[in-house]
Amino acid sequence: MALPVDDWRISVAPMMDWTDRHCRYFHRLLSPRARLYTEMVTSAALVRGKQLRLLEHSQQEHPLALQLGGSDPHELAQAARFGAEAGYDEINLNVGCPSDRVQSGRFGACLMLEPALVGDCVKAMRDAVSIPVTVKCRIGVDDQDDYAGLQHFTETMLEAGVEVLAVHARKAWLKGLSPKENREIPPLDYERVYRLKREFPQLMVVINGGITTVEQVQAHLARLDGVMLGRAAYHDPYLLAQVEAALYGEPLPQRDDVLRHMRPYVEAELARGTALKHISRHLLGLYQGEPGARAFRRTISEGAHLPGAGFALLEQAFAPCSVAA
Repeated sequence: MALPVDDWRISVAPMMDWTDRHCRYFHRLLSPRARLYTEMVTSAALVRGKQLRLLEHSQQEHPLALQLGGSDPHELAQAARFGAEAGYDEINLNVGCPSDRVQSGRFGACLMLEPALVGDCVKAMRDAVSIPVTVKCRIGVDDQDDYAGLQHFTETMLEAGVEVLAVHARKAWLKGLSPKENREIPPLDYERVYRLKREFPQLMVVINGGITTVEQVQAHLARLDGVMLGRAAYHDPYLLAQVEAALYGEPLPQRDDVLRHMRPYVEAELARGTALKHISRHLLGLYQGEPGARAFRRTISEGAHLPGAGFALLEQAFAPCSVAA
């Protein structure tokens, strides 16, 4: 299926413990067009554990992709079916996470060493669903220091029918580095990703890793099909609005307005028993770099866990920021 390039121009990376449904709803208010991704959900949790609650999301989050972790083609196919039936717009296979827990389950970055198996997984999922099946990987793992490993992996993905490849432009060390260190210590190699696009022009290539400014997004988009923002979009979420404005000419929303637009969602979630702290933790960076930002974070951090905390706490928190503005 041919897919419009603009569908992947800007996206927010799947991030464990961060990009849950509350975070995604908030990010959607900042960027109407960005492609959003779930945290990684294991195929075993969906198929064997019957934890279909993990697929919960709101209609406002679309376009929305479900990221799966696993290495059993049959199980991944069934999990992909569950995702498609739940209304997701894309199924993404995690071939990039380097944590020990993920490796012990034989999925994540260690699968870069088994491209044929990944190809079988992709084929099984593509046969099971009509929505796009994409892959997120690294530029290599461990001693894969040259381009050949990534080249072979990519050739195998193309043979399996992958049309969109998201590449974290760092290799992963499967032993000796923590997941956090794997996001920071291995050097970025954007040129390797650019080369991939040059040599496989038919493939949509989305780059991820170390991208923190609108200018960097624009520079990558001059050479690639898409940019996937990670921690920068979480710690400074207003960056999403700034990127949207730069790429599409949309007026920048006011931070206070974004927060006010969260009110119906927050109140609906509180009514169904969700604690404010589970939502508000994703909002802490909204005023990053602005006067009053520290007081905003402190008010929320100190009050969101208290019994009865509601939207009034958020109003109290952004009052100093409004005065400063």
